[in-house]
Amino acid sequence: MAKKSDKKHEVETTGHEWDGIEEYNNPLPRWWLWIFYATIVWGIWYSIAYPAWPMISGATSGYMGWSTRENVAQEIAEAEAANAGINAQLASVELTAIANDPELATYARSAGASVFKTWCAQCHGSGAAGAKGYPNLQDDAWLWGGTIEDIHYSIKHGIRNEEDPDARYSQMPAFGEILEAEQIDQVVNYVMSMSPSYEPRDATLVAAGEQVYLDNCAVCHGDGGEGDIYQGAPNLSDAIWLYGGDYDTLQQTVTYSRFGVMPPMGGAELNEAEIRAVATYVHQLGGGE
Repeated sequence: MAKKSDKKHEVETTGHEWDGIEEYNNPLPRWWLWIFYATIVWGIWYSIAYPAWPMISGATSGYMGWSTRENVAQEIAEAEAANAGINAQLASVELTAIANDPELATYARSAGASVFKTWCAQCHGSGAAGAKGYPNLQDDAWLWGGTIEDIHYSIKHGIRNEEDPDARYSQMPAFGEILEAEQIDQVVNYVMSMSPSYEPRDATLVAAGEQVYLDNCAVCHGDGGEGDIYQGAPNLSDAIWLYGGDYDTLQQTVTYSRFGVMPPMGGAELNEAEIRAVATYVHQLGGGE
C-alpha cells in the first residue's frame, strides 16, 4: 500500500507580508460573490428608481416618481376631506353649544388634543400642567377668564404679542424704577403674608408694606390681593404662583416686573375649527369655568 504523504497542502499567499505575517490567497465562495454583485446591481437600480442623490436645490426624484412627502400630503388631504363636514359644523356652531352635541364634543376633544400636543405642549406641557412662567391649564386660576369663549379668544389672539392688534394686553410696572429698595422689601414681605403658601421673611416690615401695596399695587391686584382676571392681574392671596412666591422671586418680580407673551394662533397657524377644538379640549381639562 502507498504511504500517505505527511506534507500538508499549503495555500498560496498574496505575497504581502506584515511583520512576518503572510496573507493566504483564499478565494471567496462563488455564492457569496454572486450575492455581492447582485446587491451592487440592486443598489444602482434603487438609486435610479427612487429619490436618492442630493442636488443643489433638491434631490433626484427617481423615474418612479415616489415620494414620502407626497404620500403624507395625500393622506392629510384625504383626512381633511373626510372631516370637512364636521369641521364646518364645529367652526359655525355656538361655542357653548358644542358640549350639547355628544358626537361633535367627542370629535372636538379628540382633535383639540392633537392640536394642543402640536402647538401648545411646548410651553404648557404635554399634560397642560404648565411650568414656571407658563400657566397650568388644569386649575381654576384664569388670568383672562376660563369660560370657553374666553379661552377661545386667548388662543386666537394671544397675549401681549405685537402680531395681533386684538391680543390681550396688560403690563406690570418695574417698581425698581419707582420705589426705593426699602419699600420693595416691605411690600414683598407684605405680599408673602397674604399667601397661605409663604411666611414673610421679616414680619416687622409687613405693616409698612401694606401701605406701599395700597398705594402702588391695589389698583390692579385689589385691596385684598384678590386680583382682577380681566386686567391680567393675578390673585396674590391664593397658593398659585406663576413665577414663584418666595422672597427672592418676588423681589425680582416687583423690581423688574413680568411680561409673558403668548403668540396668536389664529390665521396662518390654526383655522377656526382647530381653534375651537383646542379651546374645547382645554376647557374640559378640569379648570375651565
